[in-house]
Amino acid sequence: MYRVWNYVTNYSLLLIAGALIALIWANIDASSYHQFVDFVIVDHFFIGHAHEEGGHITRTLTLHYLVNDIGMAFFFAIAAKEVWEAIILENGSLRGKKAMTPLIATAGGMFGPIAVYLGLAAVLGVYETVSRGWAIPTATDIAFSYLVGRMVFGAGHPAIRFLLLLAIADDAAGLIILAIFYPSGDLAPEWLILSFGAAFAVFVLANWLPRRLDRGNQLRPNSTWVRQKLSFWPYLIAGCLSWYGFQESGIHPALGLLPIVPAIPHADRAFGIFAEAEQYLTDLLNWIEHHLKYPVEFVLFFFGLLNAGVEFSAIAEPTWLVLLGLIIGKPVGIFLFGWFAAYPMKLGLPQGMRSVDLVVIGFVAAIGFTVALFVASVAFPAGPVQDAAKMGALFSFGAAVLSIIAGKAFRVEKVNG
Repeated sequence: MYRVWNYVTNYSLLLIAGALIALIWANIDASSYHQFVDFVIVDHFFIGHAHEEGGHITRTLTLHYLVNDIGMAFFFAIAAKEVWEAIILENGSLRGKKAMTPLIATAGGMFGPIAVYLGLAAVLGVYETVSRGWAIPTATDIAFSYLVGRMVFGAGHPAIRFLLLLAIADDAAGLIILAIFYPSGDLAPEWLILSFGAAFAVFVLANWLPRRLDRGNQLRPNSTWVRQKLSFWPYLIAGCLSWYGFQESGIHPALGLLPIVPAIPHADRAFGIFAEAEQYLTDLLNWIEHHLKYPVEFVLFFFGLLNAGVEFSAIAEPTWLVLLGLIIGKPVGIFLFGWFAAYPMKLGLPQGMRSVDLVVIGFVAAIGFTVALFVASVAFPAGPVQDAAKMGALFSFGAAVLSIIAGKAFRVEKVNG
């Protein structure tokens, strides 16, 4: 957990700018905004939104598809890289007993919002209409939560590490939920053979085989040649094949790069998301991540621009279900599950953390924004229900204010450094 400050601030500013422009534009001239979002780049193409025409499936590549389904694949790949390192590295944060309390708290931070969302939907009599959006309030925006967490706890507080671990685990669960519960079309799982075949092939040919040939040779000529001459190109080609396999399989193509991430050579240590120290690691995985950093920031600007344009008149029951799922379900779920893990299960909390800090972490984690917006866009078809749910995701920014208030109320002592 080194420095992520520059990335988070840039990410935050660009994403917020895109979202604000979208909100203003949609409420001034909704028609031109939606024409922009649905702008057709190429009709009758091999990638894009699928629709039936003349008895066969044809695809249309729109600006919205370009950003949400292609551009966001790089965002989810970066999230997957952090999850992968946390799981497989010897000192990974999602390994061993030290990770158990945050992992159990993460489960609470998902079950709590689901229970609030579906429970209130049943009480309000809109269950049938909105039930498909149950996963929207499970999201935690890792960058915004980190930003607010530092404001509340200070950079050196153990709760920050706990929060980051929770957010990474939440990302991992979110990726699984998207893949299983929100297919983008009719499922054709045989296409996943292409995705995982590409990942396996590139791992063997560009990663495992050169290292195997270099056994006993400290100069590592084959691995060096592959890294210097081929660089990231084999993985880019495999990534394109994997992404196409996901599109054709019916699983959301924004997840299409996930099988490739574990195939890329990686260092035996990690410093945390976008840590400056990782720039000095020579492994290809960190090199790719740091070269994707700035392009992904602009992808997120356009993601905000193309997804946050909701008219204020769209506010309805799904808005409050998403918002209350986040700001009630997250703190309650994280506190109850975290407390249960720490005390009855005797797994404990990190040194310097109190039980009440779990409540404050819950409010910080209630900022769902990016991933909540994404899930809303795939959970519901375009229309009033999707717009209302997106407004709830946007309103989750209010959790930042609640986090600061909770920090004051529970007398959190900031630890800088």
